[in-house]
Amino acid sequence: MTELAPEELLRVGALLASAGEELAGPLDASLVAGGRSNLTYRLSDGRRSWALRRPPRAAVIESAHDMAREYRVVAALRGTAVPVARAVVLDDGVALGVPCAIVEFVEGRTVRSRDALVGWSPVDHVRCAAGLVETLAALHAIDPASVGLGEHGRPDGYAARQLRRWHRQWEQIGGTDPRADRLHARLTALLPEQRLTGIVHGDFRVDNVILAPDDPGEVLAVVDWELSTLGDPTADVALMCAYRHPALDGILGLPAAWASEQFPSADELWDCYQERSGRDLGDKAFHMGLAYYKIAMIAAGISYRHGQGATSGNGYEGVAATVPVLLDAGLAGLDND
Repeated sequence: MTELAPEELLRVGALLASAGEELAGPLDASLVAGGRSNLTYRLSDGRRSWALRRPPRAAVIESAHDMAREYRVVAALRGTAVPVARAVVLDDGVALGVPCAIVEFVEGRTVRSRDALVGWSPVDHVRCAAGLVETLAALHAIDPASVGLGEHGRPDGYAARQLRRWHRQWEQIGGTDPRADRLHARLTALLPEQRLTGIVHGDFRVDNVILAPDDPGEVLAVVDWELSTLGDPTADVALMCAYRHPALDGILGLPAAWASEQFPSADELWDCYQERSGRDLGDKAFHMGLAYYKIAMIAAGISYRHGQGATSGNGYEGVAATVPVLLDAGLAGLDND
């Protein structure tokens, strides 16, 4: 069940009022398309809108749906060079029985499927990719302590922690593909020294931002911060590049916009980030291998939740099939290095 019941909406309204939001009338809620992990609703009182984020009610995977973490980083980044929605209130479970975070709704364009790219020129695709790279570089340039995020995570040993975390999730959901164990073992053996430190988004691609309606190169807000932490910014860049893989279609259950051949390639994005940020990202093969491993684990988690009846909407049938494809991509990258 993903709808918000009338009594839940009353409690959410009281929550907004307690945060100083003046409501023009009763709230209604609509489930926003997407959200393969946490669920997103648009709340409206007929005059203003807010976005409510909450985890699924069942099959919650440890550390995969952290509302407090998401809310904390959005609140901290307000007023920086990274565009985010205005944070409104965090609830620990009183309103909905699960933690939820409410931010102001940002009116703009969400580019999720390739249908949304109809009418885009080659220049539009390049401008959009450049805007994403600029936004990511701006995030990584922020001193975490200067915005109150000095304790948002342990900055060192990020890749090793990621390998442990996603391997733990794989075990938690009962994963059995031997390729996952092989890729995990090879990445563990190849761990490079961490060279960079900063705020990491953890799931950065075009459908996790809101674009200006009239300018695909302008990012109005970065969303979906549930995996954010302190660590190696290279991981964000590698993930953005790895998500260009056609397997993203299967994960999202639609022709994914970010998998379109019209966007710059993974190699071009990697080089663009290095040029615009002035940073040498180092061991590309390792970081791309880790990115493919992480995406495979994310896909496995989505498939697991779907099997437990804890997902909403359609298009989940092909998610499980992407896991071996992504694991193969990670192994092949290390083989070709």
